[in-house]
Amino acid sequence: MATRGRPPAFDRDDALDKALGLFWERGYDNTSMADLSTAMELRPPSIYAAFGSKETLFDEVIAHYSKLHGTEIWGNLERFKHPKDATNHVLVASANAFTRDDTPHGCLVVLAAPQAESNHATVNQTLRGYRRKVTEILRNLYAEGQRRGHIPSIANIDTMAAYYATVQHGMSIQARDGATRAEMIAVADAAMTTWPNLISSSQTRR
Repeated sequence: MATRGRPPAFDRDDALDKALGLFWERGYDNTSMADLSTAMELRPPSIYAAFGSKETLFDEVIAHYSKLHGTEIWGNLERFKHPKDATNHVLVASANAFTRDDTPHGCLVVLAAPQAESNHATVNQTLRGYRRKVTEILRNLYAEGQRRGHIPSIANIDTMAAYYATVQHGMSIQARDGATRAEMIAVADAAMTTWPNLISSSQTRR
């Protein structure tokens, strides 16, 4: 008699890799449990037994994605002596990561959000948290830059962080729409030309 639930050879990381590829390519809304079952090579009861629901599976996929693909962009930023160099690294590394040949283009966290907020509040909350983390990391980087004297005290580091986070998120969308790596690196270079203006102004609109 066949047993129900997870198969004996269940490999969680392998299953997450397969679900990740599907969510990344199609987004949350356009990925069904039937699609996941086929891609993960697990029956729906096994998926529910292992991950609880589509939403909780997606949460784990996002954490898995961050661990696998976030480090190349965000890892060890403290190795850069100047926050400008760290910011340039973030944008150039994003251009490279978002246009890889072996993965869907763009960033899963930016692109996979469900369209109906009311139906998927938990999923959207999770994704917003990850996107806000980008701004938080950059703000902390610039705050440390001010403490070390690399960024003038007059600079509005909230505006700086929001600006470069917005550029990075926009690069993800452009990459998904077919922008090339060279085009994305050109965007990164253009964004860095605004650095002198950002650090020399309080950026307060009246």
